[in-house]
Amino acid sequence: MGGPRMKLYITIPSPYARKCRIVAREKGLADRVEEVVVDLYGTAPDLAACNPLDQVPALIAEDGLPITDSPLICEYLDGLGSGPRLLPLDGPERLAVKRIEILGNGAMEMGVKWVLEKRRPEGERSQTWMDRWRDRLGRALDALEAANLSPERLDMGVITAACAVTWVGFRHPEFDWRVGRPNLVRLSEALEQTPSFRETHPAL
Repeated sequence: MGGPRMKLYITIPSPYARKCRIVAREKGLADRVEEVVVDLYGTAPDLAACNPLDQVPALIAEDGLPITDSPLICEYLDGLGSGPRLLPLDGPERLAVKRIEILGNGAMEMGVKWVLEKRRPEGERSQTWMDRWRDRLGRALDALEAANLSPERLDMGVITAACAVTWVGFRHPEFDWRVGRPNLVRLSEALEQTPSFRETHPAL
């Protein structure tokens, strides 16, 4: 398993970084990936050199290639590691998994926008925009609920959906995502008991 260790720039709470950290563990790559925690509100020159957008996650691959954006990083790690593919290579199976992954990423995006609006000074916040992001987040979670995802068949869609709901509960405790979504509750409760999810919880 030679070659230099990869570097994965992360923040602990980031659901996008968490996806990559889970994939690294599920694919047997944990000992080949050094997780580098950065402060996005401070100075992180190594991250900026890897990703000019100063966003996590960002990966320095074994050959020195910088890879950014969680779906691309996860796909790279999926192909590099061992065990069953988390993202099928082609065909309708790939499309089905990507559809759920993108929907989960979209839920995270709405949640992040809501967080950023809440962090603005009180006199500058827009309740209209906060309501919009919350409503869109709810619709995305409803679509994931309707997909009836199974924790017994781990793939990138399932991982992303589970990361999304845990993060929503962490960042938006006033928004009870569990109400009316028993399938997502079962998915979350099952996966959060597994080692790769326990080791990467946003509250750690």
